[in-house]
Amino acid sequence: MAAGSTFGKNFRVTTFGESHGAALGCVIDGCPAGLYLSEDDLIPYMKRRRPGQSEFTTKRNEDDEPEILSGVFDGRTTGTPIAIMIRNRDQHSKDYSEIASYYRPGHADYTFDEKFGFRDYRGGGRSSGRETAARVAAGAVAAKLLAESGIRVRAYTRSIGPFEISGYDAEESNDLYMPDHEAYMKASEYLRELMEKRDSAGGVIECIVSGVPAGIGDPVFDKLSACLAYAVMSIGAVKGFEIGDGFESAKRTGLENNDAFINENGHVKKKTNHAGGILGGISDGSDIVFRCAVKPTASIAAAQHTVNKAGDNIEIGIKGRHDPVIVPRAVVVVEAMAAITIADAILSDSCDRLEALRGR
Repeated sequence: MAAGSTFGKNFRVTTFGESHGAALGCVIDGCPAGLYLSEDDLIPYMKRRRPGQSEFTTKRNEDDEPEILSGVFDGRTTGTPIAIMIRNRDQHSKDYSEIASYYRPGHADYTFDEKFGFRDYRGGGRSSGRETAARVAAGAVAAKLLAESGIRVRAYTRSIGPFEISGYDAEESNDLYMPDHEAYMKASEYLRELMEKRDSAGGVIECIVSGVPAGIGDPVFDKLSACLAYAVMSIGAVKGFEIGDGFESAKRTGLENNDAFINENGHVKKKTNHAGGILGGISDGSDIVFRCAVKPTASIAAAQHTVNKAGDNIEIGIKGRHDPVIVPRAVVVVEAMAAITIADAILSDSCDRLEALRGR
């Protein structure tokens, strides 16, 4: 039985662990030998995802310090599996003992019981957002590998609730990862109001991948756009995905939506990028641009209706430490999954032409 915990074909990532278990981690197979790598390369990514950073994140206090257990010798990857572990140190499992008897709205409690007949109710177990810590560690490795080819992946908060950025200020840095100061201030006040009501918010994350050459990806089931959608939609809180202009393109005519090609100093370029950098499932050399919708945090203290395992209708208010908005901490998770997907596609491309084999 396949448990669905592995992603990728050439750059393969398997994650393990639960929210309140001893540790989480990942095993990366397929990373080429010779890449300089240490825990210091992973820590900046882990810090962006870890809890307890601001008033808008859970107060769970985890350092999320990654430990590289294998696959690195003398500071460089060996070409063998890289195992990374992140220990859990601040679990409050008693906060969740009550939910063992009922199903939380918006959570996977009911579906886990129906599938497995048993579930780890401590913080959601394997379905917890904490599982993404392992993805971020793997994504940091993928991002460093991509940087060797001049490829950069960057994501940010495009909107929270009704408040959307009107531009991108590369200098703007804040705890919502929202690169527009005015939008950040409005979103912050909105979140404080929801926290007073014991409610939560959702939002949209945008990601830009620059430096990907034309020709990466496959034309049918393994389209680069489809692989990105698969990767990002595998993140627990993500409920929607679009690439390029996405759903807006459905409102246009062909003349309005097509990206005209031009010759620029001997290179084929596009005048616009409505397609989001991918045509026919294959990269076209433009920036790859996509967005995903993140639902409001399901764990809220406000009164909600549900049923218990005996089938009784009950009213609950969820206890424990939870984010009033998932979006800011999910930004780096989206970035990580994009990096893993592109790294996997780049390695696949290395065997798409006979010339590459002849050059060995």
